[in-house]
Amino acid sequence: MSVYDDLAAASLYPSKNISSLKTLHFASKAHFIVNSSVSFIQLLMALLFQKFQEAVKTLAKRPSFTKDPRQLQFEADINRLFLYLSYNHLGKNADEAHAEEIIEMASKASFADQQMQVQENVHSQIKTFCTFMDEILLPNEKMVNEHQLQNTVPRRSGLGFAVGSRNDPAYNNLASPKTRPLSQAVVSQNLKDQLGYTVNVTPSQIPHKDAGQGLFLDGTVDVGAVVAFYPGIVYSPAYYRYIPGYPKVDTLNPYLITRYDGNVINAQPWGSGGDNRELWNGRKTGEIKPDVKGAEPEKGSERFWKLLSKPLEGYQGGNNEVIERRNPLALAHFANHPPKGVQPNVMICPYDFPLTESNMRVYIPNVLFGNAEVNMRRFGSFWFKSGGGSRNSGSNVPTLKTLVLIATRPLQDEELFLNYRLSNTKRRPEWYNPVDEEEDRRRWS
Repeated sequence: MSVYDDLAAASLYPSKNISSLKTLHFASKAHFIVNSSVSFIQLLMALLFQKFQEAVKTLAKRPSFTKDPRQLQFEADINRLFLYLSYNHLGKNADEAHAEEIIEMASKASFADQQMQVQENVHSQIKTFCTFMDEILLPNEKMVNEHQLQNTVPRRSGLGFAVGSRNDPAYNNLASPKTRPLSQAVVSQNLKDQLGYTVNVTPSQIPHKDAGQGLFLDGTVDVGAVVAFYPGIVYSPAYYRYIPGYPKVDTLNPYLITRYDGNVINAQPWGSGGDNRELWNGRKTGEIKPDVKGAEPEKGSERFWKLLSKPLEGYQGGNNEVIERRNPLALAHFANHPPKGVQPNVMICPYDFPLTESNMRVYIPNVLFGNAEVNMRRFGSFWFKSGGGSRNSGSNVPTLKTLVLIATRPLQDEELFLNYRLSNTKRRPEWYNPVDEEEDRRRWS
């Protein structure tokens, strides 16, 4: 019964205690005040977000940092991410003074400082996600301790990597900590209950015959939220030739993505994930099979490239790592490019996961191809080996080069759209509508 129903009932029965009317009056007034406060907060957040959006547009266009178009676009993207993630970090405590301060910082802070802050904010969100996943999958403190012990898997030697995968059952048992026997769907629902959202893969709402599956947010997130991981095998430039199909790697694989630093992630071996935690290297998988119905017969050159690209023995997958295949957010590779007239609502963010965070490692859905990252330097379209180590710049902490999707506006129960930024030097698919031609040109210059 509502407040108004109670008031009507009291007027019909005057013998009732008149104090109930006063109580209901105050309850009604309080209800109005609470609703008004919520509306005011929502309005304030909307105005602050609008201010951030205007700052993003302004700062992205300024001629700063460098004359290299590719690097300029990278720095513009980091600038946007800095604003979005800082806004998210403010949360409910945001006010106009904080917003102005962050916008001023974005206009004055060095690129390196902004990049570091982006990494810290993303890492903080992922740490929260990992905590929730532990609570869902590790039933008690005893099992959490077991997880920490059993997650210490011996690294493969260079010789072990060269001769192939390790088939020792004891090794596999050591690397498989006990977890609750929950399906991927149940884990996903539990994550939504705790985090407030998850993602699902269902038929896309894009009105195009080639739209296929799409990635949908189930729940609500604010701008700057990490909504998905891009899973799969990470290839540094030193190992490009081992990407299946090399050099025409994208002919039958639409699930490849490249970071600005040249690392390529192949999500095809990940598929849609799985229903367990396992020692994974990208070989044992339910791969996504590309739709090649109606494809034209192979030309001689295509057969030639296939012959050249046959994988070398012992180099068919990444390093063995214990990975949680039930990760509900490891589905970023299903996000579609927006249709004409629709703006993307997520953007790619580079995330260098610190490998020293061993308790979080199982929830990072990536493995590195090769025994160690070889330091490479880019000259035009080519990569060459150079001196130096494989550590994160300015840090002695080894990292795994990954990607996540960041919300660029508040989202609720909707399809996620990512700007693919396909190169304008190659023929683009019929369905591709550029979001910003200038950005595409700078990205691939």
